[in-house]
Amino acid sequence: MQMQLGVIGLGTMGANLARNAARNGAKVAIFNRTTEKTDALIRDHGKDGNMIPVKSFAELAASLESPRPILLMVKAGEAVDAMIAELLPHLSPGDIIIDAGNSHWRDTERRQKELKEKNIHFIGMGVSGGEEGALNGPSMMPGGDKAAYDVLSPLLQKMAADDGQGGKCVTYVGPGGTGHFVKMVHNGIEYGVMQLIAEAYHLLKDLGKYPNTRIAEIFSAWSKSDELRGFLMEITAHVFKEKDPETGKDLIDVIKDSAGQKGTGKWTTDAAMQYGVAVPTITAAVDARIMSSAKDFRVAQSVSPPLVAGDVDVDQTELLSLVRTALELGLMNAYGQGFQLLSVPSQEEKWNLNISDIARIWRGGCIIRSGILEQYQVAFTGDQKMAAQMRARFDGEKQIAWRHVIALGALRGIPLPAMSASLSYYDSYRTARLPQNLIQAQRDFFGAHTFERLDKPGPFHTHWKSS
Repeated sequence: MQMQLGVIGLGTMGANLARNAARNGAKVAIFNRTTEKTDALIRDHGKDGNMIPVKSFAELAASLESPRPILLMVKAGEAVDAMIAELLPHLSPGDIIIDAGNSHWRDTERRQKELKEKNIHFIGMGVSGGEEGALNGPSMMPGGDKAAYDVLSPLLQKMAADDGQGGKCVTYVGPGGTGHFVKMVHNGIEYGVMQLIAEAYHLLKDLGKYPNTRIAEIFSAWSKSDELRGFLMEITAHVFKEKDPETGKDLIDVIKDSAGQKGTGKWTTDAAMQYGVAVPTITAAVDARIMSSAKDFRVAQSVSPPLVAGDVDVDQTELLSLVRTALELGLMNAYGQGFQLLSVPSQEEKWNLNISDIARIWRGGCIIRSGILEQYQVAFTGDQKMAAQMRARFDGEKQIAWRHVIALGALRGIPLPAMSASLSYYDSYRTARLPQNLIQAQRDFFGAHTFERLDKPGPFHTHWKSS
């Protein structure tokens, strides 16, 4: 049967996915609430392939053969449920609905169960790569009904980015809502990486006094190194070169320092709390965006300069090396925390996620593609040599440099929430005895919550003396 796809929702991502599928030989039926977008897509890009404009769900269903694969690219939440409800009367048993938006994975699980009762397959598919990736090859994370994925696989394999190893950046992730869970964690890592890069910029700009032209050169060089290469590093170098057409200033200097968010970072921290996984770098990044939004309050508080303890000036060349190291180790922790957040629920929920394969499909097309992923991919195959090499990067002079950077930030009043959280995360896991024995004592004192002992098993409670 000819490859085919219905696409509902022709915003930037939906339109580019439709064009991608058409370019790869699929018959693509396209629908949008406002027909102007449908008409514009055909007018501007109709030569990309066999795209069929339709004006109703009935016409959409009639233009495809069963089993019909229909991709939704609409706003997460109630809009997805409303779209499914409106589409259902036009579908036949065995048809496939693919939600390719950033839906919450619990919603995806619910929708899959509800549609299964109606003999409709449901796939929750994370898609990463932005506007360019959607058109030229994204990373795709489909989860849900395996039989439905097998029907879609030939087209998805053609649409996905190359992984650099002769494969494609798409794989069946797992059952239920795992596709959207994996995409959520991907976005959480993205939050952490972006915040770490921003903190490196803050140090170079405020402490190193580097001009934007030099910062662009620095990030460009770093983006080509084995340790730091990655998409977000590459685009950061370009950001510092952009001029504002209105003022002629560097565009970076006229952008308001208030970062937005759509919720996936918060969902990541919520899931981490639920499964008892520490993701402090990601959480710090979410907090940093929240605090950045309080622009007026921050401006009001900024009249008082920080109290600087002594002379903390540092040579520019030395600072550059220190910041590079802190960024490298922080990035490794951001990815590591994300992978742990995949591993723990995978075991608890019996998802059987292939973490190495997830690292592989993130190596091309997606926003967090980087050299670090190659190492994690190998390490998660059980390669102890690679795991040891990665651990060794935290030793010796690099660790000292990392600590030096955090100290410099504290002394100069430069907030480094993600870098600091990354170091505390590392130190916590390398500390054989943490002070939480005191917390257990306190909990037992005021609430009789009991505690465990080091010398024998079992819960214990003490009748504490209050004086």
